Amino acid sequence: MIPCLIFEDDHLLAINKPAGLNTHSPSPFAGEGIYDWLRHREPRWAGLAIIHRLDKETSGVMVFAKTPLASSSLTGQFTRHEIRKQYVFLTARDRPQKTFSVTSRLARLGDKYASVTTGGGQEATTRFAFTEKYRNWFQWAAWPQTGRTHQIRVHAAQSGLPILGDVLYGGAASARAYLHAWELTLQHPATGKPLTLRAPIDWDAHPAWQLRAALIDPAETDAFRLLHGAADGCPGWYVDRLGSCLLSQSEAALSGPQKERLAAFLQALGLPGACHKPLLRNPRQIRDRVLLEDVVGNPVPEEWVIRENGLRFTLRRSEGYSVGLFLDQRDNRRRLLANHIAAGFPVWPAGLAQARVLNTFAYTCGFSLCAAQAGARTVNVDLSRKYLEWGRNNWLLNGLDTAGHEFLHGDVFDWLRRLAKKPNLFEIILLDPPTFSSSKASGRFQVAADCGKLVRQALPLLRPGGVLFVSANAAGFTPEKFLAAADQAVKAAGRTVVARHYVPQPPDFPVCRAEPAYLKTVWLRVA
Repeated sequence: MIPCLIFEDDHLLAINKPAGLNTHSPSPFAGEGIYDWLRHREPRWAGLAIIHRLDKETSGVMVFAKTPLASSSLTGQFTRHEIRKQYVFLTARDRPQKTFSVTSRLARLGDKYASVTTGGGQEATTRFAFTEKYRNWFQWAAWPQTGRTHQIRVHAAQSGLPILGDVLYGGAASARAYLHAWELTLQHPATGKPLTLRAPIDWDAHPAWQLRAALIDPAETDAFRLLHGAADGCPGWYVDRLGSCLLSQSEAALSGPQKERLAAFLQALGLPGACHKPLLRNPRQIRDRVLLEDVVGNPVPEEWVIRENGLRFTLRRSEGYSVGLFLDQRDNRRRLLANHIAAGFPVWPAGLAQARVLNTFAYTCGFSLCAAQAGARTVNVDLSRKYLEWGRNNWLLNGLDTAGHEFLHGDVFDWLRRLAKKPNLFEIILLDPPTFSSSKASGRFQVAADCGKLVRQALPLLRPGGVLFVSANAAGFTPEKFLAAADQAVKAAGRTVVARHYVPQPPDFPVCRAEPAYLKTVWLRVA
């Protein structure tokens, strides 16, 4: 159950969309919109259809169709303006007239819309009413009688009530555009009865918090990124919720205001302490990171347990840049648990029970643990004995027997050559290498230069029709070059990609121009 879900039956799915999330992905390699994220999350949502849209910074009720009947019915209701919609918004300004209507013709002018008297446009009507004073702002309700793009924003601004945070239309700068789709009333496509859907709003909650709270079920997961740099208005500063504590990272030491904000986070979340680790440019300094930590609240323990997708993982504070689990791969690990990569794309059609999974660069074996929980048998390869033993202990932490699972210490390329000599093939191979690494057996590895080589060497071990997962964590390695490297390697091996699903960073690692994407992952079914 995702927290933003407000209604679901056989025909409809309704959510409370958080601000900061597009309705759908704006481009092939951008972060997922809420529609993409939902459709690729659950098999029962694979056929979702978009019926209407909300702007990225607008929150509130969105309804999706799950059946052709619902899609046809709702499309007709929206087209005929039979669906009643109520929005609420905040503005820094007031006006003496407390109820009024605006009718105009809206046309696009550059990157915005405006009311025009000549040159065409589409007619739009919006009713407004003042509802209450909210702190230092004024809250208004808006009922759009038509469904034009930016209609409420344009009409509010031209009426002297620009929406707080909507700087495109003259609103005062703020953490978000404070416009919320509060209520939507429609005729149920199957029963014909009226159905009213409402989405609560907390104007005081920070948008970054609201986005995470909408998409991450705290009963299943208590480890996620809370602040992601410039994308959350904090350039160069990253904060992770890790179960019972917070981990803060930036190149500089914590400033006074940052310490105050961490303390506020701790109080709001009911957590005892946070630590801050500088993002050091010299890897040799990583061993001394613990000496450079700032602590807010109580000291963070050396070892503790977090929860992700219902599974438990041990973390350790002084383990370099990662404390034992890379949070940006959470949704990909869940795909193994759910046997669902994307709409119409299961990991293995018959399920993972007894499937063989090869996890290279296994680190603490997070992917493998999810596969094992789903019933698979796993082979884990990593250059570090310590990390493999850490992964084995995660098995025991979740009550899983390690019998039937292998933990192979050594160079990945060397083990790929050795495993290729054996007759057993793998249904699933996971390639999640570090950005840089080196070993005596294979020398220096750089993901941008050697991704294709890694794929080529893994393919002989992949069963026909098997799934290959490839990941690259390198900001300069573009998605186009990343996918081309994988495709060329498959083609050079005389094999064919028959299904592909590219996965960007999860929603708690949002992408913007000031905080570009760094993680690229793709699932390939290879004939």
